[in-house]
Amino acid sequence: MSWIDFFNKVSLNEPGKTAIVDQSTGIRWSYRKLRLEVDRWACFFQGTGIVKGDRVALLAKNRLEHISIFFALAHLGAIFVPLNWRLSKDELQEILKRIDPEFFIYDEDHELKFDKKQIDLRIWSLPSAYKFRSVHTSKRDPLLMLFTSGSTGNPKGVLFHGEMLEANQWATVKEWGLRKEDVSIVETPFFHTGGYNVLLLPLLLIGGTLILSKGFDQKGTLELIEKEKVSIYFGVPTMFQRLSECPIFLKINFKKVRFLISGGAPCPENLINLYQSRGVSFRQGFGMTEVGPNCFSLGEKYAISKMGSIGKPMKHTRVMVLKKNGEYAKVDEVGELLLAGPHVCLGYYKQENLFSDSKKGEFFKTGDLVKFDKDGFFYVVGRSKEMYISGGENVYPGEVEKALKEIPLIDEVAVVSVPSSEWGEVGYAFYRGEKEVDLITVRKWLNNSLCRFKHPGYLKMVKEFPLLGSGKIDKHSLRSQALEGL
Repeated sequence: MSWIDFFNKVSLNEPGKTAIVDQSTGIRWSYRKLRLEVDRWACFFQGTGIVKGDRVALLAKNRLEHISIFFALAHLGAIFVPLNWRLSKDELQEILKRIDPEFFIYDEDHELKFDKKQIDLRIWSLPSAYKFRSVHTSKRDPLLMLFTSGSTGNPKGVLFHGEMLEANQWATVKEWGLRKEDVSIVETPFFHTGGYNVLLLPLLLIGGTLILSKGFDQKGTLELIEKEKVSIYFGVPTMFQRLSECPIFLKINFKKVRFLISGGAPCPENLINLYQSRGVSFRQGFGMTEVGPNCFSLGEKYAISKMGSIGKPMKHTRVMVLKKNGEYAKVDEVGELLLAGPHVCLGYYKQENLFSDSKKGEFFKTGDLVKFDKDGFFYVVGRSKEMYISGGENVYPGEVEKALKEIPLIDEVAVVSVPSSEWGEVGYAFYRGEKEVDLITVRKWLNNSLCRFKHPGYLKMVKEFPLLGSGKIDKHSLRSQALEGL
């Protein structure tokens, strides 16, 4: 059995059901029509000599080809590589050189010279033939390569295998209670794991409907939720904040929305309360590219009582928390989160040693610092690489950010570390709010919630935060700004 067999099965069981709605073109693709499109791409690639293990790269914003080409290549055992269109041309050329694809495919906005076979989607038309010979693949064979966002260093090509994709699909369906009647929007770019693995692949597994959007737009997203009767919507807290600030937010009918899923960072209580006042409940999740995006879940029942928690591990996930001295962490002790299960990736493309360094037996070292309470709920307190030492004491930016978010004048905040001649390192806090607030006022607010050495040494108001492709705040960029400011 190959991973892609699930799609053949659902296209036979639900042939007339709408699988994909392309927002930019308005075209609605049934499962039958989508399968024909997949088969035509598979026929084309096989006819050009694509074989198991070959790479095919696509540089384009969200569009149908991200699905049809990926599924077609899965039939042949080839590896699909959706590229990050936010990168510079030099960065893209470096990645293309590294992966050496047999085909480089691009859309109207992302033409890039490359000395391999190219396909310009503006002028491309598929052959009508759709008969091809399926290639036997193991569920452990690599099918998808996604590059990490690069927030802590050079991007790494993460190899997804069929077992990893399937484990995430079924776990997500069961844990979130997904139904074939569900409708969701895919706004997260496909070069990020959330684009495929949060809801698209799980819903396609059971015959759900997905709306493809080229990107997040406050007004457009809200209108889509109402027009297409969206039942589940995924976003990061920044996106939910932006939606709530849109002038039409209070006019939108949310009656068809079963729940919202927030990921990437803890969702503030005021946001949860605001959406609940509109009759919409929140669920929260946690994961990362190398182990799939759905490893922990927090149901709406605990949205307030376990505020800031990523929830409990999903059933397919095994967890270990190790302190710096290598001992197992106990309740309320901080340690690094390690995860194991069928959802761990195969490794990093052409960086085997780097991946080996990230493993401890079967477990993957996430680099996330967590603690868990007596009820078994987990909390992220920071990244091991983000942690800084101020006056000889460990400071976790996540903890500082949580306290700063409690200040009424601050809507969003991100803390990075900068050098200090007096303390070694101190925090530099960037925030977004309605008006400026001075550091003295902030420290008065924090006196009751944080030790003095955890208080930020610098404070700066920004209109917008730089974002990664995942929608998370780009702390690497903020730290550069902070250092320039010094």
